[in-house]
Amino acid sequence: MASTTTGSAVLTLPNDTDIRVVRRFAAPAAAVWRVFTEPDLIARWWAGQRGTVTSVEIDPRPGGTYRYVMQAEGGFEVAFHGEFTEVVPTERLVHTEVYEGMPDGDTAATLNTYTFAEDGGATTLTLVTRAPSREVRDAIVGSGMEGGLQEGFDLVDELAAALASR
Repeated sequence: MASTTTGSAVLTLPNDTDIRVVRRFAAPAAAVWRVFTEPDLIARWWAGQRGTVTSVEIDPRPGGTYRYVMQAEGGFEVAFHGEFTEVVPTERLVHTEVYEGMPDGDTAATLNTYTFAEDGGATTLTLVTRAPSREVRDAIVGSGMEGGLQEGFDLVDELAAALASR
């Protein structure tokens, strides 16, 4: 099995509204999928190193919803929620995402598309976040999301590799 790599997600801005992130994980798609869809596993990586997850509610099916909450370092709460629009186990996950602290609320919702591609026992995840405007996209990028994403995805890699080795 390949060893895990830290901080290796590549973030690009392919157009005015999209954020594209590509990361290879050292585990099969089934293990990576579990880490993205099972509450107890999400709770172990979603906050990265920036706080503690206090709640994970997830119903990963078309029309199902999710809500993740963390107590961030600094003592404030951070929460996101959304609805799943497409779910193809181990291959594709599409959902809306609303940052509950965003002044524009639901009008600033993004559409997140995760594609899981397995090759040689490892999985390449491509995440495309489509914002409703360039301003919202830039606010997301400017929030420090890349650092948090790198931390979280490093933990995803560790969790998925551990699941695959069982």
